Amino acid sequence: MKLNFLPAVLFPIIILFFEFTSFAQITIVDNPLDKSIVFGNNKLLFTLNYNQKCVVTKLNVNGEQVLSGTDGITSVIRTSSSVFSTSHLTRSPIVTYDRKQITLSGINYGNNEASISENWRIFISDSTVKFEIGRTVSKGFIAEEVCFPVISFKNMATWEGAFTEYGGLAWFYLFNERLCTYGVHSGYSAFWNSKTGNGLTISASSPGKKTASKFTRDEDDKLIYSIAVSDEKLNYRYDEGTFRRRFVRGKTDVWDEFSIHAEKYTEALTFSWMNYNEDYGRGKFEGIDGSKVTSLLNTIARIGVIDENLFGGNSWHTPYGPICLHEQYIGQMGLAINDPRYVEGYKNCLEYYKNNAIADDGRVLARWAYTDEDAMKGTVNKNGFYEAQWGYLLDSNSDFVTNVAELYDQSGDLEWVRNFKLSCEKSLEYLMNRDENRNYLVEVMTDDHSEKKGSDWIDIIWASYENAFINAKLYYALTLWAEIEYQLGDKDKASHYSDFASRLRISFNKTTEEGGFWNPQDKWYVYWLNKDRSVHGNNLVIPVNFMAIAYGLCDDEFKRKAILDRVEDQMQNENLFAWPLNMYSYTKGEGNDWQFPFPQYENGDIFLSWGAVGVEAYASYKPEIALKYIENILERYDQDGLAFQRYGRLKQDGLGDDILAGNSLALVGLYKSLYGINPLHNRLYLNPHLTDKLSGTILNYNFRNKKLEIGLNKDRLSISDQKFKIVSKYDFGFNSDGNDLLYFNSDAKTCSLRAHTSEPEGLVIEIIDWNNKEIHWKQTMPAGKGKVTYSIYNLDKSKIYDINTDGHVKQVESDQNGCLLIDNVKDESCEIRIELP
Repeated sequence: MKLNFLPAVLFPIIILFFEFTSFAQITIVDNPLDKSIVFGNNKLLFTLNYNQKCVVTKLNVNGEQVLSGTDGITSVIRTSSSVFSTSHLTRSPIVTYDRKQITLSGINYGNNEASISENWRIFISDSTVKFEIGRTVSKGFIAEEVCFPVISFKNMATWEGAFTEYGGLAWFYLFNERLCTYGVHSGYSAFWNSKTGNGLTISASSPGKKTASKFTRDEDDKLIYSIAVSDEKLNYRYDEGTFRRRFVRGKTDVWDEFSIHAEKYTEALTFSWMNYNEDYGRGKFEGIDGSKVTSLLNTIARIGVIDENLFGGNSWHTPYGPICLHEQYIGQMGLAINDPRYVEGYKNCLEYYKNNAIADDGRVLARWAYTDEDAMKGTVNKNGFYEAQWGYLLDSNSDFVTNVAELYDQSGDLEWVRNFKLSCEKSLEYLMNRDENRNYLVEVMTDDHSEKKGSDWIDIIWASYENAFINAKLYYALTLWAEIEYQLGDKDKASHYSDFASRLRISFNKTTEEGGFWNPQDKWYVYWLNKDRSVHGNNLVIPVNFMAIAYGLCDDEFKRKAILDRVEDQMQNENLFAWPLNMYSYTKGEGNDWQFPFPQYENGDIFLSWGAVGVEAYASYKPEIALKYIENILERYDQDGLAFQRYGRLKQDGLGDDILAGNSLALVGLYKSLYGINPLHNRLYLNPHLTDKLSGTILNYNFRNKKLEIGLNKDRLSISDQKFKIVSKYDFGFNSDGNDLLYFNSDAKTCSLRAHTSEPEGLVIEIIDWNNKEIHWKQTMPAGKGKVTYSIYNLDKSKIYDINTDGHVKQVESDQNGCLLIDNVKDESCEIRIELP
């Protein structure tokens, strides 16, 4: 049924109200007298004024009015001489509607310079309100700016931030003065407020067009959000010579001018309500403030996502906006951020790096930035990637591989990682070929620290020749990539990389007198050896020693204990809230002169980006120490938002005009090493190191389109996914696929037990024992859900086993692959035991 307006004298208000359930309703209320119409559902309610305009003047989001009363939602075009908008029309549009749809036609605005005609169709469902805008441009023109639409929220406190479509964040805390503007190539924004729990998602698309978003704090302290639609990807207006700046101050015109062609096209704009606490709630935390964990991972952890295809550890808020490709933890951060959009966004970003930041010889350029001021002269390529002015920072090669590998584990996308085979091999071989003296320790570009060139993330310390930092990262990358080569079917390459890694570990652990990095007198690893074999960085450099432990280079219990105890003793002596870059001073000349006297900047200050490896280093030794520093980070976040580059060693005060996403990395360590959540390519591996304080935590976790609930008790671990549940006292791997539940015993790389049900709902498997003597589990399943078929793998081939099911024994023979089939187990509680020879 389609209703047109009837005479206003007879029908001053026309109301259409359709209720489908007690939870979902569609509302349309029209008032022809003042030419306004109210429409929406029980979460979103719009008021649109069509009296010689077409403006949404009110938007009620779950009971909260979020728009500025004067500006609302409009379409706006700005040229060099004029501004045109749907808030000023020569005549009122024609409005028609039926049960779930409203149409506004004849929305004409502009002049001879730029004439636009729009038709709006609004589709209302119980969960979304979708605007489909048909737009006709009568003749082409140059636009300074288009806003299709622009949305004026009532103030900067309406929302705390907006997630972008690739997992980044416009964080309004950083819009710390009027006329701050941030522009990104995203057509999706999810606005949220943790205090109210309210959220609003806005998704824009236009076939054959590019979309972009802009967030502005205007002169009146309102938050202005606008969407641009263009033929080509929009370019940035600032800075001269680079035009890469995403965040500007004192301005709103972050986008450069562009051409709009005479044509017809369609744009879709979908609004939906978001329950922030439900959609981003992380579960029930014990012993730690879960609200702070959630907030930190939804803010600081995401601000290194500068834009589409540009992920790093420095924020978009930074004056020169660098991305360091020599950071191995950008992929790993997705483990704790736990947003599928971040994973997909970083997958695309790594593709972009593969195609634009790697030279033909395999060298991975170390950085990208808004400007070229940090660049080594002559090294900036057309896409803005360059070598740093401080030296060739060679960890970008290993870190590219590590990030690819760890993101693959999170996504499980084998075909995606296959596309990186050649680029990762080239990146690794570039480094491995730098082992000129064939001792399986690669050399950097400089022979001696007197050359005053950096070689890794600690870029103004002059680490030279054989660098433990570089070699530790290479070892980690080799071990990860060897496993992927095996999965890709290239056993020769897998052996090649694992063999080099094994030999590197041996050389790494040799004493400094023998040509390795272990200092037996001080009982720690040194930072580097010059070509003349002199020892340098003999001052307990934290990343070097923590990486050696966390990455498995240090497999000696005595060495590990000596390092970690020494670090903790000094931490307590100085009462430091987090680990510094080094415990003691470098020798004069080993770093940039202004870093002396100690402590100063990279010679002793506290950089939080090494929190994850620190937590991992302590997790299996003394997890209570790791937890102490995690709690310290959360406390500091509560005090100052962690909105600094670093903290001073003496006063422990926030310093630096940058904000590092790496300030969140202790929480990545919390998830990975204490909670033990490790996504792997074919399973979620649960291997916690819980303290008594953390026991009882229940986490919500996204794992490949499944919502998991993870129970963490010291004597009882569990993972469930609505259909299946595994319970065990010990570490295990979990996955499910349709009607199949997969259990991986301990750290087994392949499935140990598969349970198949015809109706997968409510099956619980509790592992009682799984060792070299017996396999024993308990099954619990609601009656009437069918029978269960079990497959047990990795047994002896063609061997007869006794299967004891609640005291009933039968004999079953394993097949030629060592698989044992137990068929048609009843759909109720029972225990199954298999004795092993």
